[in-house]
This record gives sequence, C-alpha cells and structure tokens, in this order.
Amino acid sequence: MAHNIIVRHFLRRKDLSVLLCPNVKQITPANTILKQIIRTVSYDSIYQRGIDYKKICCNNRFYSINAVTKTDEEYITENKITIVGEDVPSPYRDIDASDFPDYIKSFLKEQGITTPTAIQSQGWPIALAGNNFVGIAQTGTGKTLAFLLPALVHLKEHKARRGRGPRVLILAPTRELARQIEVVAKQFERPLNIRCLCIYGGVSRGNQANELRSGIDILIATPGRLNDFIDSKVTNLSKCTYVVLDEADRMLDMGFEPQIRKALEGVPFERQILMFSATWPKEVQHLAKDYLGKFVQVNVGSTDLTANHNITQNFYIVDYEEKLQKFQEIMHEISGKGKILVFANTKRFVDNLTLRLRRNQWPAVGIHGDKTQLQRDVIINKFRSGSSNILVATDVAARGLDVDGITHVVNYDFPNTPEDYIHRIGRTGRSQNKGVSYTLLTSEDARHARDLIAVLKEAKQEIPHELEYLARDFQNNKIIEKRMKQKPKSRSNFRNNRRWQKYDREDYY
Repeated sequence: MAHNIIVRHFLRRKDLSVLLCPNVKQITPANTILKQIIRTVSYDSIYQRGIDYKKICCNNRFYSINAVTKTDEEYITENKITIVGEDVPSPYRDIDASDFPDYIKSFLKEQGITTPTAIQSQGWPIALAGNNFVGIAQTGTGKTLAFLLPALVHLKEHKARRGRGPRVLILAPTRELARQIEVVAKQFERPLNIRCLCIYGGVSRGNQANELRSGIDILIATPGRLNDFIDSKVTNLSKCTYVVLDEADRMLDMGFEPQIRKALEGVPFERQILMFSATWPKEVQHLAKDYLGKFVQVNVGSTDLTANHNITQNFYIVDYEEKLQKFQEIMHEISGKGKILVFANTKRFVDNLTLRLRRNQWPAVGIHGDKTQLQRDVIINKFRSGSSNILVATDVAARGLDVDGITHVVNYDFPNTPEDYIHRIGRTGRSQNKGVSYTLLTSEDARHARDLIAVLKEAKQEIPHELEYLARDFQNNKIIEKRMKQKPKSRSNFRNNRRWQKYDREDYY
C-alpha cells in the first residue's frame, strides 16, 4: 500500500512527462496522462509488466507542436520548418499518400508535381483540417498552390448553391499577383465546374460587376476594388467561409490595412482564414491576432531577414552623380546574358530610364502604377516572350511577377525597406536556378547598411568593405546627432543667485 502511494506521488510530477517523452518538444499537462496510468497500473505491474511509457504518451497523441514519426522529424529539420500550434498533422511528403481527393492528385500529376515544396507539404494538411493558418516563406516557394488546392477541396466538399457573393476570397496586394493567381485558378474551372473571377483597379468596373452579380465561387481581388464593390452593394461576403490573405506584409506596407479589416468584418464568424507572408512584422502579427484567433503558424526558414542563397548579391557605393554612369557599366557587363529586371523608386524615373536605355539601342520597356492594365499586360507579355529582355519597373513588379528566365536584377534605387529589397532580388534565382543582383547605394541609403550586412552574412557571402564603412559612418553620425540633441546641463549662475548675493565680490570688498 505504501509503495502504491509513493508511486502515485512520483507519477504526478510534472517533469515526469519529459522523461516519458523526451523527443516531444512540448506536452500537455502530465496529469491527464498519469491519471489514466494510475487507474489501470499498480506498483507491481509497473515493474513486472515493463510498460513502455513513451509508447503510451505518443500513441495517445499528447503533443502540442507536431506529432510526427522520426522520418517526418528529419524532413522538418532538413527543410528548416518551424511549427507553432496544437494538434498539427504530419506533412505530406508524398502526393499519392496524401489525403487529397483523386481529382487533385490527377491535376498535380498532370503538372508534373510529385514532391511538394516545404510550405505546401506542411500547409496542405493543416488547411485541409480546417485550421486557421499563417505561413511564413520566401517568394517563389509555391504558396499559390499551398492555399488554392485546399480552397478547391473546401468548395467541393461543402457544396452550396451559387449565389450572391463568393464562397472563397483571395486578397492580393497588386494586380500582377492577382492575375497570376487567377491563371492558376482558371485551370480548375472546367474540370471542377467552378467559376473564378479576378477584380482589380485600372479597368472598367462594369464587366466585373456583371460577373459578380451572376454568381461566382472564387473571388480574387485587390483590397481597393473589393471594398468598392462592397460599398456599392454589388456583392457581399456573407457566404465566404474560406479567406486567403496573400503577401499580407506587402498589403500592409501599401496602406491596405483599413480595407482588409473592413472586408473581414463582413465575413461570417464560422470561417477559415489563411495568411501568407514573406516576413513577420508586428503589423502582420496584430492582424493575425485580431482575426485568426487560434491558428497554426509554419515558418519555412528563418523569420529574420533572409535572401535566396541562389542569388549572388553585389553592392556598389557611389555618389548620386555617379549612379547613372555606374548603371551603364553594369548594363554593358550583363547585357545579352538573359532577362534583366531594373528597379527604380519613382514612376517618372522609370520612364526616363527606359527612354535612356532605348536611345542606347537596348530593347527596354517600363511598367508602373500609372499604366493601364492593357498596357501592363502588353509590356509584361513582351518581357515574358523575350522580345524585350529589359524591364524597368517600380515596386509593382517586386511581388507577383512570375517570369521565367530572369537572370539579373538591378536596383538603380534602393527601396524604402530591406524587406522590399529581398522581394526585388527574389524575382531571380527561382526554382533552384542561379541569379545575380546589383544594387547601387548612396550615402542616403546608409541606414540600411547594417541590415544588408546581416543578409549577406546569413547567405554566407562576402561583405564588401565599402558597405561596412557605410554602416560604420552611419552609426557614428547617429551617435554625434544624438549628442548634439542632448541639452547641456544648466550651470547655476553664481553671481545671479540671490542666496549668494551677499558674498558677491564687489559687495564683499
């Protein structure tokens, strides 16, 4: 009897769960497990029957990070996947062994997709389980299929009458990204008998409004045009039970947070929300906390600022007057070696730079927000087909531009944030291909030098001495400015202090 009391006290120890399941990262309170053991196991049976406590714990799925076998753990480690959440299913490492319906498996086989990417492998089972999901991964990692295939399963498994308002909503920051998602979604219209529509600004809203009224299943939209149709009561989101926020960090950078929140207020409470982002800033965290509630987060790679390791990054520190000359030298060096994407910060300079290149017999085309959608489509098609191998653009092409064969990216102007720099150079080096980037920096860009050094260190690339000097000078100037702003300590005026007037030298002598 005394032995049983001792054993029960021992089994109630919370740290016993670590001994029983050392390979599980986080376990729910041990009392739940131990009560089941105590009910059926006595002191004698513990030692005589040789019960495998590790087997008991793991078979009952008492975990909070990920229940995986050893091979799955190896897969997660190799692909640098970090999972935060509860009751997370194992990743899909084989399409045939996945829980996808046959029509999805057939599509993937037709596309030649046999091995999913890391974000697809772990994101698919989470989305199919109906969980709210946050995926943090670099651009070009297959995020479109990561949220689109579960959306199709959601539509087919939860059948409903097609009526006013979509059942699946996908929000994207730019027209180019929205159109890119539409191209993939349109492939399923005829085989699965669904209707997709992409709405965005820059084109006539009449045709879009007519299609919305006729009833659709999947709506792909930019936030501004979506709110326009909601305010005019052309459509509503009362039937939308599957929502995707693609490139959420970019949408917040562009100032779309009020439009996003307004749209999400019209979505039913019983809904599933998936958020994909390349970075995890505080603004995105607040949005996820406000609308996703309980969610599973999957990070592929580090949440810190990282660049694609397949891209060789080059930096040149020049004076502002020397930028154009250095840019011409770079263009002479790389011309004829593939497609070149050039970034500038302003619409006016995109047009000026395009004109300069064309005057020098380079077949360049330019794109920015003031171009109509028809013009943008024609320009991108020229660049995609290769009739124009040089595209000059603002940040409208930093995300969502999926063009094969981009070998070089040139940043004539450095963007406003290092995150935008990562997305710009991410247009090359896609699908395990190699790429090269060139970036011109001036003294005005010195505040970004430390972040760029960190990016280069993470990518294990050589750090230019000029970039280190730029970061050091900025830090020294910052210290000097801080000291200059500090108010000097006020020194008491001995002669004007009334307490000491009687000791004034003139009066004293």
